[in-house]
Amino acid sequence: MRLILLTSLTMIAFAGNSILNRMALAGGHIEAAPFASVRLVAGALTLALLCIVLRGGLRLGGPARAIGVGALLVYIYAFSAAYTALDAGLGALILFGMVQITMFTAGLLARDPVSGRRWIGATLACVGLGWLLWPGPGAVLSPGHGALMALAGIAWGLYSLAGRQATDALGATAANFVLAVPPGLAIGFVLPAPSEGVAMSGTGITLAIASGAITSGLGYALWYSVLPGLDRVSAAVAQLSVPVIALVGGVLLLNEGLSLPLALASALVLTGIAISVIPVRSR
Repeated sequence: MRLILLTSLTMIAFAGNSILNRMALAGGHIEAAPFASVRLVAGALTLALLCIVLRGGLRLGGPARAIGVGALLVYIYAFSAAYTALDAGLGALILFGMVQITMFTAGLLARDPVSGRRWIGATLACVGLGWLLWPGPGAVLSPGHGALMALAGIAWGLYSLAGRQATDALGATAANFVLAVPPGLAIGFVLPAPSEGVAMSGTGITLAIASGAITSGLGYALWYSVLPGLDRVSAAVAQLSVPVIALVGGVLLLNEGLSLPLALASALVLTGIAISVIPVRSR
C-alpha cells in the first residue's frame, strides 16, 4: 500500500510540472525563459541539499555528464517555451511520446533486437503524434510549439539514456542540475522576450520554485526511492498515467478543453506507448 501511494504521488508530481508551467504562463504571471531559469535553480538547490543529507555530499563528476547537462538544458527551456501555447495534458503527451520514440530509435541505432510488437507500438505512437503536430486548418495544436515540446521530449530521452551509465541516479541528477545552472542562467538572459512583455510576478516565481523544488527535485528523489520496488511492467504503467493526470488536471484546474480529435490522437499515442513498453508475460 505504501509503495502504491508513493508511486501515485510521484506521477502526480511529474504531471504537476506541466500544470504548474502552464498555469504560470497562461496566467501571464511570468515569461517562459525566467520560469525555466527559476525552476532550474530551485531544482538544483533541492537536489543538492538532498544529496548532502542522504549521501553526505555531492559529486559533480561522472560518466556522460556533459551529455546529461546539455540535454537537461534543452529539455527545461524548450519545455517552458512550448507551454506558452500548449495545454498541460497535450504537452505532457507529446513529451512522453517523444521520450519513448527517442529511446526506441537509440535502440535501433545500437542494433538492439526489436520485436514486432515494439515496431507496432512505435508506429502507432508516431501516427498519433503526427496527427497532433500536423499543420493545417484542422490542426489540433500550434505546430511550432508542438515541435518545441517534441524537442524537449528528445532531450529528455537522451538525458534518460545518458543516466543509464550512472550508479547513483539521484546523485547524477543533482550534479546535472547544479552544473546546468550557470549556462542555464546565461541562456535565460539572452533568449528574446515576447514583444508584449510579461511582468515577473510573485505568483509566477512561486509557481516556478514549486516546479523546481517540489515536482522536479522532490519528485525525482521520490521516483528513485520507489523504482527499486517496481518491476518493469509496473513502472511502465505508472509512467503512462502522467499524460492522463496532466490532461485531467488541465481540464479541472485550468479550464482546458478536450476535443474529439485530441482525445482520439491521445488514445492512439498512449496505446502505442503501452504496446511498446509493457512486455507480454509468458504463461
